[in-house]
Amino acid sequence: MNQHDVIVVGAGPAGMAAAATAAGAGLRVALLDEQPRAGGQIYRDVDRVADRRGAILGADFTEGRRLTAGIRRDGIDHVDGAVVWAIEDGFRVSFTRDGCAAQATAPKLILATGALERPMPVPGWTLPGVMMAGAGQILLKQSGMLARRAVIVGSGPLLYLIAAQMVRAGTPPLALVETQTRGDLVRAGRHLAGALRGAGYLAKGLKMLGEIVRARVPRHAGATDIAIVGDDRAKAVTFRSGGRSRSIDCDTVFLHHGVVPNTQAARSIGVAHRWDADQHCFVPIVDAWGATDVDGVFIAGDSAGIGGAEVAEIAGRIAALKAAADLGRLAQADRDRQAAPLRRQRDRQSAVRPFLDAAYPPYAAALSPADTTCICRCEEVTAGDIRTAAGLGCIGPNQAKAFGRAGMGPCQGRYCGLTVTAILAEANGRTPDETGYFRIRPPLKPVTLGELAAMDDGDRDAAE
Repeated sequence: MNQHDVIVVGAGPAGMAAAATAAGAGLRVALLDEQPRAGGQIYRDVDRVADRRGAILGADFTEGRRLTAGIRRDGIDHVDGAVVWAIEDGFRVSFTRDGCAAQATAPKLILATGALERPMPVPGWTLPGVMMAGAGQILLKQSGMLARRAVIVGSGPLLYLIAAQMVRAGTPPLALVETQTRGDLVRAGRHLAGALRGAGYLAKGLKMLGEIVRARVPRHAGATDIAIVGDDRAKAVTFRSGGRSRSIDCDTVFLHHGVVPNTQAARSIGVAHRWDADQHCFVPIVDAWGATDVDGVFIAGDSAGIGGAEVAEIAGRIAALKAAADLGRLAQADRDRQAAPLRRQRDRQSAVRPFLDAAYPPYAAALSPADTTCICRCEEVTAGDIRTAAGLGCIGPNQAKAFGRAGMGPCQGRYCGLTVTAILAEANGRTPDETGYFRIRPPLKPVTLGELAAMDDGDRDAAE
């Protein structure tokens, strides 16, 4: 068992920044991450890819090399390919790597597990040829692969980023089918004054829109009645927009209507969560330092609420400063002095978020899908199955497992959990907070008996 001062789970912008800041304060850090190279989703594989595809992916992507360089220093044990499957008191973190299980311990834990793409269950979304937009980005970043004859469907800034990257790569999408409406933009106007504090973010968005317009990519706003049609694979997207029924033939469909915090690890150790009505998801309850109600646990970055890469980096640094001060490695005055400019920067960068949340809400029909729409792909549970369970007295997601196994598949509810909560809350006339979420238990990810046996052998060898 390896002893450290702080364990950081996740090597995205928040995790890398937290690890570097903690090590700079003299702490010994274990940085555990599932990916073979640091970067997280936003900076995925940046050290290898930046020189190859940086012109397509953009300057915001290549900026990630600054953060990856920061974790190559003494005091940081970066364990790549580490799949964390349990966190116990102490904190003892169990993970697997290269077919063996191992553990690390520390008195402080910083969870920087990032975000998950919000599933968009619409008719036909389980057909081959349909994937979340983030998966399309992974293909581009890691393999340089781009889908041809693709339609991008949903809402949010990520649609414009992916479309612009496809334009730069010479394979523009056939169309953008966007679900946000003019009314959403009007309602977002009340946040415009705050958003102008983050004018740089808005300028980037306008630049990407300019690329899309110049490439003459058709855009259909206010889309409703979205469905993906095909027998053995996706062949077209159908929808209504501008008072007309439309259909676009395609080979690939990228779906996206926002991202949500990845809360599995935090929930497994009892961190309190609340429903965020603006972001339509549960978020952990944290203070200004990222500290939770579980002593010694901090949450930083998008796993504490969606804010983007720059906000995540700042949050990671702030959490690490607090952890270092708590461990007596940093005087409180020095902690506050270093944190003050970071907090001002975080407030400025976060100011645009209320505008974006209001202007690009999730697609309503995917938050409350039709009865025949599959919502739990692992166990093939439909929205109608959940509503039937509610009619039989089911009031919460944990009961729903007994009624129909929703959330009991390999993803353990990561992708269906919010939908199950939303359907039950609507059916029972309760709030999401009253309805609750799945109870998360270890293992957080699959672990084999062989991996556990290998860890036991290692412990005996170490003891001998």
